[in-house]
Amino acid sequence: MADGHTITIEQVDRRVRVVHGDRVLARSERPLVLRETGCPDRYYLPPEDVRLDLLTPSATRTYCPFKGTASYWSLPDAADLVWAYPDPKPDVAAIKDHLCFYDAEVS
Repeated sequence: MADGHTITIEQVDRRVRVVHGDRVLARSERPLVLRETGCPDRYYLPPEDVRLDLLTPSATRTYCPFKGTASYWSLPDAADLVWAYPDPKPDVAAIKDHLCFYDAEVS
């Protein structure tokens, strides 16, 4: 990583639940937490724990010099709410295909 920039990823033993409006979009007991310099902790969830049937792929793509290119998914009332790295950089390979939400409840 660049000078002073670090990313750590670890499996954590906690429940993560993602709710938007009155819908539960995801529940996971096996999230990965990604901690990155200057950013809030983010939970990356296995795709099996996410209601992919409620999400629509977006044309949005963003590039992070540390993680790679992210793909996004939307809800009808929430554009680009979810993202994942289908081909992440080697240093963050653990998050491959895991999904991350802008807001997640941790219980």
